[in-house]
Amino acid sequence: MKSEIKGAVASAGDKSKNITGTARIIFSEKDFSKVKKGDILVAKETNASFLPAMLKAKAIITDFGGILCHAAIVARELKIPCVVETKIATQVLKDGDKIEIDIKNGKVHKLAF
Repeated sequence: MKSEIKGAVASAGDKSKNITGTARIIFSEKDFSKVKKGDILVAKETNASFLPAMLKAKAIITDFGGILCHAAIVARELKIPCVVETKIATQVLKDGDKIEIDIKNGKVHKLAF
């Protein structure tokens, strides 16, 4: 398994420190119920229908997008961290993985518990 996922920082949130939490892999609206308050939402990309899940997340990671994509704009509005353009986050991370986001460098690490 790849030990590090790298992407572009689209939002640092209101703090510029590392964020840890539980990854919730979201592919469609049927997955929204998996996201609990404080989880990290991981998706290929987001759109307006994802907003209910995004409101619960403490950070967002996407495979695609740039600094002007939907996930980036919503994350900045919500003042939560967002890393986009990872290309492989939904493939490498599994639902329930404990992860850490190095928001200064746009890196995501899977934590071993």
